[in-house]
Amino acid sequence: MATNRARGARRMLGYLESRKNLTGSACGVAGLGLTLAGAAGAYWPLVVAGLYGAGALIAPPERVAPPPFDPSEEVGALRADFTRLREYLAEVELPAAAAARWAGLLELYGALLEPGWVAQVLATEPEAVHALSRAVRRDVPECVDTYNRTRWWNRFTPGGESPERHLERQLDLLYEEAERVTADLREAEARRQQTHTAYLEERGRS
Repeated sequence: MATNRARGARRMLGYLESRKNLTGSACGVAGLGLTLAGAAGAYWPLVVAGLYGAGALIAPPERVAPPPFDPSEEVGALRADFTRLREYLAEVELPAAAAARWAGLLELYGALLEPGWVAQVLATEPEAVHALSRAVRRDVPECVDTYNRTRWWNRFTPGGESPERHLERQLDLLYEEAERVTADLREAEARRQQTHTAYLEERGRS
């Protein structure tokens, strides 16, 4: 009961401090002014109440500030997941023919996530973070898991395109995507440089 009363008191205090109440009160005061001026007549309570209600309705809604998300925290969490991914890949059996593809892909992911200015640039590009997160957290593990399961079935029903070939193709596609992410980050950094150059030129002219 005490908790409910405290919650009710907070709601009441919050409403008293709200824009709706403040705007409605200002309109109500205007209604009182009309009453004192003799313009409201015998219906002044209705005029005051009506103006208060109108003011409360037209008042802008309360703005709730969004939580302060830090993009660098997402990159940090992704870096930790990438470390776990490398540990997972070190334990599973993968085809030797795809070793070079794996090494190149992981090297590129690691370079993008390495603490430093590259990761800082990455943190400012949500689409790049999303693409890298999807690859690290879903695509690569799914490629490896699907390969191992398909290879098991292939022992009993051989034929068709080999699981190794599918895996190699998947790695090629993932590497191409990682290269596109890298190129997009490079272009974003170039745009920032061009913008700063234009700013300095404009400042010099003024």
